[in-house]
Amino acid sequence: MEPLALYIHWPFCLAKCPYCDFNSHVRDRVDVAAWQEALLADMAHEASLTGGRTLGSIFFGGGTPSLMPPQLVETLLSAAARHWSFAPNIEITLEANPSSVEAARFAALAGAGVNRVSLGLQALDDETLRFLGRLHDAREGLAALEVAQRHFARVSFDLIYARPGQTPEQWQAELDRALGFGTGHLSLYQLTIEPGTRFATLVREGKLEPLDDDAAADLFTLTRDMTAAAGIPAYEISNHARPGEESRHNLTYWRYGDYVGIGPGAHGRRLAQATVRHRKPENWLAAIDRDGHGIAEQRPLALGEQASEALLMGLRLGEGIDLAALSKRFGLPQEALIDPDKARFYRDLGLVSEIHGRLVVTPRGMPLLDALLGELVPAELVTA
Repeated sequence: MEPLALYIHWPFCLAKCPYCDFNSHVRDRVDVAAWQEALLADMAHEASLTGGRTLGSIFFGGGTPSLMPPQLVETLLSAAARHWSFAPNIEITLEANPSSVEAARFAALAGAGVNRVSLGLQALDDETLRFLGRLHDAREGLAALEVAQRHFARVSFDLIYARPGQTPEQWQAELDRALGFGTGHLSLYQLTIEPGTRFATLVREGKLEPLDDDAAADLFTLTRDMTAAAGIPAYEISNHARPGEESRHNLTYWRYGDYVGIGPGAHGRRLAQATVRHRKPENWLAAIDRDGHGIAEQRPLALGEQASEALLMGLRLGEGIDLAALSKRFGLPQEALIDPDKARFYRDLGLVSEIHGRLVVTPRGMPLLDALLGELVPAELVTA
């Protein structure tokens, strides 16, 4: 059986970024003792259902998990080790903001067991960081990156591109600088205007004009060319890594493996069931007190829905999907998984290809991924 992945959500931030639609909340104070007790209870519930499995990865996401006291991180990791066995090479990732206050905790977090950190740099100049609502400046961010590289075996950082008015020359210079820092993994995301965010309000009011699609597509191509030339090619639509440095935790999602999620708003896929935790921190805490876990919704996944999700996730990957393996896994014929006529049509256009029995979205097709998924994955699978 493939290793299980564990996601732990810490929902608190010091401020809400104007582009962010993640489940993050600003609170004046956090009762760490109460949160520790609640997270341990939520974890114990999942372990009661999946105990005996091996954990291949643990991911602390948020919010801003680097605001967690290192002792809390260590306590949660110790509990996970009691509930499940750890794979010999278990990957334990923590998302971190690159402030000097949080960087000062990196040594203690590494001592607690974290062996991979994902830094939210987002940009390398002060003007853009202010535009993105970040609380750190460029100097502070790069100093935090240096500290992270001293303390963690593996380091990744995020950048946001395709920003309003950004030119290819500007992005090329920024990405070239980023590639020079020597990390084995980069997450490079195009700025998207998500509903309910401050940026969405500014767009609606005519105060912010997003970069147009053609210009964004040019930057996407530039990004892929530069990262490939630097030896950290795209292995997923927005993620780039040296061979062997890929995020094993996120690969569990994209390869449709089992994962459990605890904490406010966390999602899970385990035992052919989908779980969603209560999103608001106070509601999640109340559910823990009432039910012993934070689940707001739990439902069985029909085989058709599982197959659809596996396709939608797997086609994000550079490795694509093994149709024969998925057909065997879900007991569905290959032609029910992917419309063969549409696959042939988009293959002739150079947007998909078949490599060693795997259906792969090509570099030309990746900028059109959302539209391609809507065409290739049969609608009846989505509702099966």
